[in-house]
Amino acid sequence: MHLRSLRRLDLPVIAPRGAAARLRKRGFERVTALGVGKATEVGELTITAVPAEHGAGRLGGGGDDDEAVGYLIEGSTTRVYFAGDTDIFEGMGELGPLDLALLPIWGWGHRLGPGHLDPASAAEALKLLRPRLAIPIHHGTLSLPGSGRLWPWLLTEPAQRFVAEAERVAPEVQVRVLKPLESARLP
Repeated sequence: MHLRSLRRLDLPVIAPRGAAARLRKRGFERVTALGVGKATEVGELTITAVPAEHGAGRLGGGGDDDEAVGYLIEGSTTRVYFAGDTDIFEGMGELGPLDLALLPIWGWGHRLGPGHLDPASAAEALKLLRPRLAIPIHHGTLSLPGSGRLWPWLLTEPAQRFVAEAERVAPEVQVRVLKPLESARLP
């Protein structure tokens, strides 16, 4: 939830309930709060909040309002899963098959705590989700100050490991690693 970036984008924001409340307190007006199982329409798309395994209270509030979620984005012919921060959870396989899975493969620092996918577990998630295309996210772009100098491997190694693991456990899934500001089209 990088506030400066969200302000620069100047777009409506869909967020979990607790994060939506914090965004509104910081002056964001076009915020839609979604809890697990709730959906909203954006143009011709339906966006549904789905479970995530990350733990409540990670942003300081705690309780039901801090429910961790991912999002299933569905159009007339396309299904995209944006996992957010999560680990593998019961029922993850019910989200597939998908056209695209955006899966976190790391976190902010040199270690991962509970509630996060690493490159190997993200590759295992591909077997459950069955996407045609997977794009790793949440790695190498936002890091703690000085971490690029202290742990330079954080910028490249998680993505390289994810590609190798995905090729080993889910070779039918196309994987594409994007550089910042790069885009991809669904096959």
